[in-house]
Amino acid sequence: MMVELIYDSSAVKKPVLVSVALEEGVLMNIIEAEVGAREGRIVVEIDDELADRVVTKFESHGVRVRKLIGTIEKGEACLDCGACISVCPVNVFRKDESERVIAETEKCVRCRICIEVCPVNALSLQE
Repeated sequence: MMVELIYDSSAVKKPVLVSVALEEGVLMNIIEAEVGAREGRIVVEIDDELADRVVTKFESHGVRVRKLIGTIEKGEACLDCGACISVCPVNVFRKDESERVIAETEKCVRCRICIEVCPVNALSLQE
């Protein structure tokens, strides 16, 4: 499960991510991070079976948590050009036998690279 951790000015000064990982004995994959002196936002991937327990622990440390359920969506404007295929780091996109781009959305790690390279803005990240 992907979750967004939203840190305020007090939580950003503490090693919350590492503390929770050690306290809960859980590995987390950092997908995206924007951390400053007064606020921060980190998207992490957590094993689905441990997610609820880990979310509760983050909240107890003063971090707001938002579960990210949505994933990449291919819109009607798609030209099946394949630009997304060439840049996706986790192979979400492929072409089928009729040369149409297919998105295996469960693989998406929300990096947004495909959205930026799509020449017709046919891709969006659903929240």
